[in-house]
Parts: sequence; structure tokens; C-alpha cells
Amino acid sequence: MFRYRGLVHVCLFTLLVIASFGNTYNPFKANEAVTFSHTVSEVSKQEDPLYAEIKQKRSDYEKEPENAVIDKVWKKTPGLNGLKVDLDQSYEQMKKEGVFDETLLAYEQIPPEVSMDELPAAPIYRGHPDKNMVALMINVSWGKEYIPPILNTLKENNVKATFFVEGKWAKENSDYVKMINEQGHVIGNHAYNHPDMARLSSRQTNEQLTRTNEILKAITGDVPKWFAPPSGSYSDQTVTTAAKKDMETILWTVDTIDWKNPSESVMINRVMTNIHPGATVLMHPTSPIAEGLDSLITGIKEKGYKIGTIDQLLSEERQHTLK
Repeated sequence: MFRYRGLVHVCLFTLLVIASFGNTYNPFKANEAVTFSHTVSEVSKQEDPLYAEIKQKRSDYEKEPENAVIDKVWKKTPGLNGLKVDLDQSYEQMKKEGVFDETLLAYEQIPPEVSMDELPAAPIYRGHPDKNMVALMINVSWGKEYIPPILNTLKENNVKATFFVEGKWAKENSDYVKMINEQGHVIGNHAYNHPDMARLSSRQTNEQLTRTNEILKAITGDVPKWFAPPSGSYSDQTVTTAAKKDMETILWTVDTIDWKNPSESVMINRVMTNIHPGATVLMHPTSPIAEGLDSLITGIKEKGYKIGTIDQLLSEERQHTLK
């Protein structure tokens, strides 16, 4: 009996050894399996007619980057990123339906060789003429009673504007400046006391800019990088002095002329008749703007434009989703 029991133990031990060797993990075989699977997947994608179609059609949707330039009329003009179709990501987004869909194309944005920062000092009137975006410029040196309703309208429409604030006004109305800043709008420099900048010396210009920057920084914590000369009056010296302070001089292409107190419909029609890609729309905290801003924003959006800040308008980012 003991002989049979020993024989059974030997057989069980032998079976366990065989089983152990049979299940030994081989990392090289596992990697071979993963590599094989990946290779099959790549081959499958390359042979998929959908992938080939995306590859064939991509040139119809790609665009070359455009350099920033000094235009004879519009002066300093920002560049625009190029667009390159991301084949693999586009394929991943389309393969579920299995058909080509241009709305599912994925892009990489390619920066231009020359950016606006590399250009010499010059005023800026507009964004790139192929960019379907406009910016609202609100120059502030009076009209504080209209600031709250204008901010409410901007918030309700999820729009950010650029407020160019006079230094003296900011000093006397810091709560309004804080309100504008806290709601995420961009704040620029509008000189200290609304002088005719074209008549000022370099020293006086520097004083106007520096004094206002100091006040705005004390209120918001940030130093403005955009400067809008009062009444649009400037000289080459004005622009050069601003550039030495790392500030760009901003003007406009569309004017509401709201300071003449036009009716809401006249103001809106004036803007909508002249609106264009890359437009900068000048306005002030006035009654026509407070009353007509909601309708104006709606009209601009219905024309297919996005509304952004000066920072966004002058960036090289291409709004490729808007044709």
C-alpha cells in the first residue's frame, strides 16, 4: 500500500512540473504578439479606402501660413497660421461612420515665419483680412452710468471686449475698472487725460502712457500692452514711444460714431454696413451702445463672425471652422 501511495505522489509531482513548464511566461512572445497586432492595424488602416480618401482630399483643405506685414494702407497686419490635416486623427474621427466628412477633419496649425512682434513700430488698424473675427473696442473716459448695462449685455452674450481706459477716469472710478477686469475683458491704455497725442513730445507721450499704466496696474495687477490714442490722433513719435514700452498702438476700421447720439437702428446699420473680417469696432459707454449692443452682437454673429478681444483678433490662430 505504501508502495502505491509513493507512486501516486511521484506521478502528481511529475504532472505539476509539466504543467509549470507549459505555462511559463515568455515576454518575447507577448511582445511579438503586440507588435504583430499593431502591424496588422497599421496595414489595415493604410488599405482602408477611407484613409486613402482623406489622404487624397487633404490638400483641398490645407492652407499655407501667411507672414505678418506692414501694409501700405493698413500698416502693421498680423500673420495667420497655416493649416495641415492630421491624417491619423481625422481617420480616427471618421472611421466609426466609415465615410468622409469634412467637418470631422482634424488640423495642426503651422505658424508663419514672420510674426507681428518682429515688425518695426507701426499702428494697427485691423486683424488679418482672412480671419472671420471682429473685436469690440470700448474707449472709456466718460459715461460710467452705462458701464454696468454694457457689461451685462456682454456677459449674456458670452462676448469679451477690449476696454481702453483713460488713466484719470480709472483713478476716479477704480470700482468700474475692477468690474471690467473681473469679468474677463481686456483693459488697454487710453492715455491719462485725453490729450491730442500728435502734438505731444516724446517725454510728454511717455508720461501719459506711464502714468496710466501705473494706475491700471495698481487696480488690476496687470500692465496694459495695447494703447488706443484718444480720438485716433497720433504721430510716428507716438507709435515709437509706445513700442519702446512694449505697447502696440491700436486704431479702428469701423466707427459707431455713438458720441453723436444716433438712434439704435442708425448705429447698428452703420456697423453692419461696414463690418468685415478682422474689423475693429470703435464704441464708447454711451446710451446708443447700452441700448443697441445686444442687437449689434446678434447681427455680427449672424453674419458668421466670431467676436474676440484685441489679443484674440491679432493672434495668428486661424479660425478654420469658419469658412
